[in-house]
Amino acid sequence: MYWSRFLSLHALWVTVSSMMQHYPSVWGHYDVCKTQIYTEEGKVWDYMACQPEARDMIKYVKVTLDPPDITCGDPPETFCAMGNPYMCNNECDASTQELAHPPELMFDLEGRHPSTFWQSTTWKDYPKPLHVNITLSWNKTIELTDNIVITFESGRPDQMILEKSLDYGRTWQPYQYYATDCLDAFHMDPKSVRDLSQHTVLEIICTEEYSTGYMTNSKIIHFEIKDRFAFFAGPRLHNMASLYGQLDTTKKLRDFFTITDLRIRLLRPATGEIYVDEQHLARYFYAISDIRVYGRCKCNLHATGCKEENKRLLCECEHNTTGPDCGKCKKNYQGRPWSPGSYLPIPKGTANICIPSISSIGTNVCDNELLHCQNGGTCINNVRCQCPPAYTGILCEKLKCERDPGGCGQNSGQGAVAHRPLVLLTALLAAAGLCTW
Repeated sequence: MYWSRFLSLHALWVTVSSMMQHYPSVWGHYDVCKTQIYTEEGKVWDYMACQPEARDMIKYVKVTLDPPDITCGDPPETFCAMGNPYMCNNECDASTQELAHPPELMFDLEGRHPSTFWQSTTWKDYPKPLHVNITLSWNKTIELTDNIVITFESGRPDQMILEKSLDYGRTWQPYQYYATDCLDAFHMDPKSVRDLSQHTVLEIICTEEYSTGYMTNSKIIHFEIKDRFAFFAGPRLHNMASLYGQLDTTKKLRDFFTITDLRIRLLRPATGEIYVDEQHLARYFYAISDIRVYGRCKCNLHATGCKEENKRLLCECEHNTTGPDCGKCKKNYQGRPWSPGSYLPIPKGTANICIPSISSIGTNVCDNELLHCQNGGTCINNVRCQCPPAYTGILCEKLKCERDPGGCGQNSGQGAVAHRPLVLLTALLAAAGLCTW
């Protein structure tokens, strides 16, 4: 009895495990572009929406500083210690490795002691503003998947703007404003992400949460991606299906989390008080030890791979698509306008594959992958389908009796013959005008 009960439990577990393996994208993975299935017509491809895994995008970034000579050390200068703003015997010297603070130190491996960091010149030209633009460029469209995190080693700035570009730096839009006093700095009431909702998630806010001057335990600034996701997916992001559904149906929402470039605009360094101490201007500067940006290559749900080639990220496109973002149909596969994939319906989405062009269909009518002969037809040398007596059409997709004046009534002798299920591509061919129903 115990043995039979064990076998029953084992069978149940195998069934559940099998179901979980076949539907990984219930949890929002979309990590398979196609899989082979068996139908009455034989083995065919089943296509689905797919996307690359998220990764650390800082590995692929190009950084630009404006003004270009804003990094300290050329000529050498002294600055005040970050822990003690009146101990001003530290030196920045670009010609000495141990004393240099070049931009690449914003992106090196952390965990060293002391921390490595980029540092600007000091505010020696006060009252002229100390403005710095740090531009991060990928030359690729990126979909953000986690918080943007910036770690300062100089105290968090009194005023800062995080900006994004969707067109490779030609135009810019604000992502978020940061200030010790939002009303004074940007004429905006202070808010936090917690003040937003599903309906206001795209609102550009100014926050005072991350501008506290010289506090050794307060170095980090966030742009909260996950908190915004949580409005749709729940606090622990368990309901990713809901989030993907919203991203699919609301273009503005999806564009909000999509970038080609980021720009950090540093407008006023940490002062720690209301006024600037003009006798100790060497205590005012910017220093950043780490920037973290996590995301995935945007491939329009037509790829699971994204490779670096000639220092540029490129999607490894499937679904007969091509281009850096899989944004167009391949040659000879332009039988209908290109379209991005869709997250819906959950869990597999819709692949929206590119289908053969009318001009190419004569040279490749059928094969064993995309163009499968229907209703028991046989593909002859990839140029035609040999159909059973009752069927006709390019892919044997319709009954011959449909051509008769009387149609496929009972008297035709074929009225009882039912259409078998057609694979996805046949319907696409019909939509492209290659078959008429």
